Amino acid sequence: MFFVPETILRYTYRLRPGAGAARALWQEWGRNRWLWNQACARRKNREPRLTGKDLTGFRAEHEWLRDGSVVAQQQTLRTFWQSKGKRFKSRKMALPSLNYTLRGFSLRDGRLVLAGGLRIPVVWSRDLPSEPTSVRVYRDNLGHWYASFVVRRDDQPPAQTGAMIGIDWGVSTTATTTDPAYDLEASEPGKRAAQRLARYQRMMARRRPAPGTTGSRGYRAAKRRAAKTVKKIQRQRKDTAVKWVTRVVRDHSVIAVEDFKPKFLAKSTMARKAADNGIGMTKTELVERAKRAGREVVLVKPAYTTMTCSHCGTRAKDRLLLSQRIFRCESCGYTDGRDRNAARVILDAVGQYRADVETVRHSDLPSGEERALVESGIPRL
Repeated sequence: MFFVPETILRYTYRLRPGAGAARALWQEWGRNRWLWNQACARRKNREPRLTGKDLTGFRAEHEWLRDGSVVAQQQTLRTFWQSKGKRFKSRKMALPSLNYTLRGFSLRDGRLVLAGGLRIPVVWSRDLPSEPTSVRVYRDNLGHWYASFVVRRDDQPPAQTGAMIGIDWGVSTTATTTDPAYDLEASEPGKRAAQRLARYQRMMARRRPAPGTTGSRGYRAAKRRAAKTVKKIQRQRKDTAVKWVTRVVRDHSVIAVEDFKPKFLAKSTMARKAADNGIGMTKTELVERAKRAGREVVLVKPAYTTMTCSHCGTRAKDRLLLSQRIFRCESCGYTDGRDRNAARVILDAVGQYRADVETVRHSDLPSGEERALVESGIPRL
């Protein structure tokens, strides 16, 4: 099994800058934002791209630009061209984000020391596995500063369990698997916090300032409460997904996943519930962590998975309505839950593609005739 013993990861920690350090970070961000907008203007006008030589000229021309870190400014240009940036960054709307390589930062006495001698306390919630090679300092919409370090970690290959699992995504149940013990129930943290969030949004609406004016203290307080509520919902979704994914990856060597694209749900009546379950985020987390652990992941196309019988392989003539939650095979009489049957069909599809050596690969769902060629040793859970 393919396994990468050394993994490149990001370890993120909360920063506690004082008033002077926060002001210095904002000033540094202002210089980098100006440089980003200069590069964006050149792209808009179809002029030659901004290079390191241009940066040297800017620093010689503007003294205030020389006061900033050349490392952060170089990384700003690199990020701009790598991300193919096209939008200008507004002073009021854009959130600060600064990148430093080894020449621009260090760790001393538990503090992050940036270029220019700026020292910021770090909340060390866990130890770094190795010396960081770069760091990104950023601020979220709640006003909290964070440092995201890029580190290398030596991971021990997990034991091969030989177990296989099929996963079908849904709305009433976020993930239905071939083993009911690993089902992921819909947590819906947004639904639980909807009443509280609506109250804060009504408070904002009553205190909304006129265009061009600064909001009142009550408006800013309500806006902050709404932002904290949204942030809490996002963290709850992430926590639920990570805990479930960790358990699935730890206990299974082969994971067959429905290659589900939740975009089409955005125009349906299930859009809010599907978004609240975080199906896309959970799937991404599962694939990334399984690949990191050296597990075999097969992405199975969702076409016909709900119409195929997992017992005999016969495909139904008509599509099942979303209201039909029970699958009944007209050929062999097999009856099971709609999502559970689909999960078993997804797992059965793995048997046709075990010769592939890639860790993560895509698979087409076999037809009934192709399934007859599957070896009898493939387990059906």
